Amino acid sequence: MHSTVGIGSDGDVAALADLVADAERVTDAARAAQIHEVRVLAAAGRLAEQQSAGADERVKAREMALRSIAAELAGVFVTTDRTLQRRIDEARDLVENYPATMTAWEAGRITRGHVRVIQDTGCVVPGEVRDEFERAAIERCEGETPNRVRDTLVHLAERLHPRSFSERHEEAAAGRCVRVQAGPDGMSDLIATLPTVIAEGVVDRLTRQAREIIDARPHADGAADAAADDEAVDTDAATLDGSSFAADTRTMDQVRADVFADLLLAGTPSLDPTADGDGNGALGAIRAKVQVVVSALTLTGKDDGPADLVGRSPIDAATARELAGDNTAWDRLLTHPVTGTVLECDAYQPTAAMRRLLRARDRHCRFPGCRQPAIRCEIDHTHAASDGGPTHVGNLAHLCKRHHDVKHHTRWRVKQLPGGKLVWTSPTGRVYREDAPRPVVAFTIVSTPGVAPPDESPPF
Repeated sequence: MHSTVGIGSDGDVAALADLVADAERVTDAARAAQIHEVRVLAAAGRLAEQQSAGADERVKAREMALRSIAAELAGVFVTTDRTLQRRIDEARDLVENYPATMTAWEAGRITRGHVRVIQDTGCVVPGEVRDEFERAAIERCEGETPNRVRDTLVHLAERLHPRSFSERHEEAAAGRCVRVQAGPDGMSDLIATLPTVIAEGVVDRLTRQAREIIDARPHADGAADAAADDEAVDTDAATLDGSSFAADTRTMDQVRADVFADLLLAGTPSLDPTADGDGNGALGAIRAKVQVVVSALTLTGKDDGPADLVGRSPIDAATARELAGDNTAWDRLLTHPVTGTVLECDAYQPTAAMRRLLRARDRHCRFPGCRQPAIRCEIDHTHAASDGGPTHVGNLAHLCKRHHDVKHHTRWRVKQLPGGKLVWTSPTGRVYREDAPRPVVAFTIVSTPGVAPPDESPPF
C-alpha cells in the first residue's frame, strides 16, 4: 500500500481548485501584458528607423535613434539601455518575422515559453520557408511544455536549413578546443568545446563513477565500525577504510570534479571503492552511455539528416553511423508511417526485449512536461503490480524518481491506454494526456517509380 500526502481532504481539493482558477486568470492577464509589451518594444524599433529615414550614414543614424529611444524606455522598465535595445530588436524580429506565432500566442494556444523556443530555433530557417516552420512548430507546441518541444523544433529547423547539419557540424568541429578561464579565490573553469555526443558521454561517465564512490560510503561506515570493535583487525586497514570513504562528505558535483581531475592527470580515479591492495578496481572500467535515435536512411548513407541525442540536441550523421557501427547491441524500431509512433522494437543481439521497447517508445519520463531521458528513469507499473497489474508493455512506462514518487504518494492518478498513451488526472480533476512521443528524426518513406507505397513504414 502507498501512503497519500499533500492533499488530505475534499476541502483541501476545493481550496486547490480555487488556486488553480486564480492561476488561470493571472496567466491570462500576464499573457495580455506580455504581448502588449512586445508590441510596444517593436513599435519603438520602427520609430527609430523612421527617425533615421533619409539621413546620411543611415546605419549610424538608426543606431543613435535606437539608443536614444532605448535609454528613454529603460527608465520605465528599470533596466539598462543596452538590455532594452536588445529586447527591442528581439521584439521587432518576433512581430515582423513570426506573425503566426504572435497570433497563436494572443489566442492562448501557446505560451511565452513556446514563443521563445520558436524564435530561438527558427533563427536558422530561411525566410522563404519560415511560414512552413511556424505552422509546424505551433502545432507541435500545443499541449506540450516548452522544454519538451525544443528538440522537435530544433530538428524541424535543421530539416529546413539550406545547408546540411553534417556539413555545418564538420566546420564547427574544426573549432574544438580546451581553454582555461581564470576565476576568483584561486579557482578556474576548464572549458572543453567538443562535439555534443562526446561531451554528453564525458558527463555520463563522470556521473556514474561518482555514484559508485558515493554508494560505497555506507559499506565503508560499516567496515570502520567493525574495525573499531575488533582488536585483532589490522589498524592500518581500518584507518584506510575510515579515512578514504567513511569520512567522505563530498557532494555529487565535488566528486565529479575530483574524478575528472584524476582521470586527466593520472588516467584513473585515485579514490576507487572497488580497488584492493593488489591492483586497480573496476571503477575505471565504467564507460559512457548515450541514447541516440537515427533513421535507417541516415545509417545506410541515403541521406545526411541529423540523428537525435535523446534529451539533448541533434548530432551529425557521421557520428551516428560511427556509434551504430561500434555498438554491438542497438535497437531497431518499426514506426507507424503517418504518426511516427513506435510499433515494434527488436535487436540483433537479444537483451531485455521489454525494456528495449519501452525505452524506444517512451524516450523520456512520461509525467506531463518532464524530459528526463529514459535511461535515467525507472520503469513503473501504471496499474500497481501489488494490485494485480501485469508486467506488460501496456502497463509499463518510464518515470523519473521525482515523478515516480508523485504517482505513488500523492493524489495524482494515471491510466494507460493502447499505444502507450497515458492519461494523468491531477488532484483537482484536471486531465493531461501524454501520448508516446514521436521520434524527432524523420523516418522517410522512399517511393519507387511504378511501385505502390507500402501500408507500413520500413522496419526501422
